[in-house]
Order: sequence, then C-alpha cells, then structure tokens
Amino acid sequence: MKPIPIDYIEFKALDLEKIKTFYTKTLGWNFTDYGPSYTSFAESGVLGGFELTDQPIVNGALIVLYHEDLVSIMEKITVAGGIITKEIFEFPGGKRFHFSDPSGNELAIWSDK
Repeated sequence: MKPIPIDYIEFKALDLEKIKTFYTKTLGWNFTDYGPSYTSFAESGVLGGFELTDQPIVNGALIVLYHEDLVSIMEKITVAGGIITKEIFEFPGGKRFHFSDPSGNELAIWSDK
C-alpha cells in the first residue's frame, strides 16, 4: 500500500483578522480568504487554514490527508477501528470527512474528485 502523506493542517480561530495579522507579522505567511469563516495560508512549509469558531478551542489543529477515493478509504478506516465523526461533506474545491483514530485523535481526509 502506498503511504498517504499529510496534505494540509487546519486550525480553529476566534478572530480571523487577528490570526492573519499575527502570522503575517511574525512568520511571513500569506493568506487567501474563502468566505467570511475560512482563510488558508501558504509560505509555511505546509499548506493549511484557519476556520472561524465561537467555541472554546481545545484541540485547535486538524491534520488533513488527501485520498482520491473517499469512500474506499473511509471503509478501511472503519474496518481498522476508526470512528467517522463527520460524514462526507462538500466544500469549495472538494469533499472531505473526519474520523477519530483508536486513541481519539481527530483527522480528516479530503479529495478534489
């Protein structure tokens, strides 16, 4: 089986403007907004983004993997003991789902297919 690399890291943010200013000034990241509740970043060594939330941030990072066939990889995850925490949903640019591993870590897998 070909290993599936980490493709994207997603964080939560209480204020997108403040978070963009912070990372631009301190680390030199560039941002692209996707509507009022999401911004992605580049120039960080890995692509990622910030999702606006009004909830307390407990585990703010979401590791996002890429796979062309969401249905087949979701089946492998559940057979191996993972739990689907968000069913497949669409967003601008693709689809994804979230799952937790046997230790409770939440990850996501997306596809542009």
